[in-house]
Amino acid sequence: QVQLVESGGGLVQPGGSLRLSCVASGFAFSNSAMSWHRQAPGKERELVARIVIDDGSTRYAESVKGRFTISKVSAKNTVHLQMNSLKTEDSAVYYCSALHWGARSWGQGTQVTVSS
Repeated sequence: QVQLVESGGGLVQPGGSLRLSCVASGFAFSNSAMSWHRQAPGKERELVARIVIDDGSTRYAESVKGRFTISKVSAKNTVHLQMNSLKTEDSAVYYCSALHWGARSWGQGTQVTVSS
């Protein structure tokens, strides 16, 4: 079965950086699109960044462009989200997601808290 295991969340001060990782298994990683989403308390889950594995094309939410970078390590079935210049409004639970043959799967989420 599909498994997505996230890591790398934590507490960071405004202006700091974190790198999230998501290790995928149970499906053909090279034929998928992987994405990071986030959900803050009282808000809807939103797309943060997306990468198509076979061609590496990416897309970002306007609010994170220039600060966040999504990348892949195909040999390790892994995607990363490098988050720089973090703001308090980036605080949320971050979820890794896979879209493969029209089916979407989710990881368990990792908490990111940006606070001084």
